[in-house]
Amino acid sequence: MKLYFSPTSPFSRKARIAAALAGVDDRIELVRADTNNPTDVLRVKNPLGKIPTLEREDGPCIYDSAVICAYLDELAGGGRVIPAEREARFAALTLEALADGVADAAILQIYEKRMRAESEYSENWIAHQRGKIDRAMASLEASPPQPGASHIGAIALACALGYLDLRFDGAWRAGHPRLVAWLDSFVAAVPAFDKTRA
Repeated sequence: MKLYFSPTSPFSRKARIAAALAGVDDRIELVRADTNNPTDVLRVKNPLGKIPTLEREDGPCIYDSAVICAYLDELAGGGRVIPAEREARFAALTLEALADGVADAAILQIYEKRMRAESEYSENWIAHQRGKIDRAMASLEASPPQPGASHIGAIALACALGYLDLRFDGAWRAGHPRLVAWLDSFVAAVPAFDKTRA
């Protein structure tokens, strides 16, 4: 299999960590993709030109990160990163959605400044995205995941926090000590987090 990715993408990182925890990372070739290059093969593999995209050995390409992680979990026999038990599964998937929303909102702030001229920046748009992150972080600080959790929701959250560290100089840490402690425990328990650091 081939995983089209970028080392700084939190969604690429999520798929790579899920692959490691599912025990299938040795079956995946990593292929760097440039989402801004109109001639990059990524746009042939995924019409949206988004990462990550997984080219399977036995079928069409699949995307986005949530679908890829579900596929990798099933490939490994199930229950590796997506819990099999109903309530635990939906709790993990809901946390994944929340964490992915944080990552999306962070990326949209970066793209607002990367893709537009300074005179075209929308401070209202940036504030709208920042508000999503602030509300999510307050909710997560009030009720962080269990220490030692390594399901898909925890993976997604660790990757979102890692992206906030990368792009926003870790400013989130000052007001979220419980999340800082949770991330430290995740990093200690999941070596793939450091191995996938950009």
